Amino acid sequence: MAEQKKKLSIIVFSGTIDKLMPVGILASGAAAAGYEVNLFFTFWGLTNITKSGLQRQPAPIDKNYEQMGPMMMQKMQEMKYPMWYQLIQQAKEVGEVKVFACSTTMEFFGIKREDLAEFVDDVVGVATFLDRAEGGTTLFI
Repeated sequence: MAEQKKKLSIIVFSGTIDKLMPVGILASGAAAAGYEVNLFFTFWGLTNITKSGLQRQPAPIDKNYEQMGPMMMQKMQEMKYPMWYQLIQQAKEVGEVKVFACSTTMEFFGIKREDLAEFVDDVVGVATFLDRAEGGTTLFI
């Protein structure tokens, strides 16, 4: 009997840097460890994987952590730490990582396929994402 591959799926709802960075870190770590990784960007998360959203990086920080924002950004620059989307791009180079845009959110916000970043693999609905996530760990960020 073949062993089932470990799987991590993340629903990326938030569009603030304090939530997007963990998405990039988890995706790259899981990909390096051999996990299949599925990222489903919806609502505020989805606006950050558009071409215009990538030009507005770094995304704002959540109001609950805004006093930490300048220190966090300075530390990231000192460490030459990649931005969250660069971590995702690197993860795609080393492992099985798929990036999906939520079709309902795209319709809601009037976003077209050609508006999305190059690293987005497909536009799917919730049912398709849930099928891909089945049998693994799913996080909501």
